[in-house]
Amino acid sequence: MPIYQRAVDLMEAELGDEIVALDANGGTCFGFNGVASAVWRALAEPKSFEALRDGLIEEYEVGRDQCEAELAALLTDLTARGLIRSVAG
Repeated sequence: MPIYQRAVDLMEAELGDEIVALDANGGTCFGFNGVASAVWRALAEPKSFEALRDGLIEEYEVGRDQCEAELAALLTDLTARGLIRSVAG
């Protein structure tokens, strides 16, 4: 199973439960909603999909199937934007 980790260092500001982040090298600004912020915080250390999913299920009232689908979509988006990468676990 792949392990996910941050691929860039971002300058971050917390706004409630959300994060606004700037990639100083790329000059791109990102806004993370509450769930994306929780995933980004969790990825301060490399984590497996299962560990991320389990953390979200604990924190939010969400079913396993919905959580897995939405987490997979989020990880795909963050990977496409170059913010995270997966490595062999």
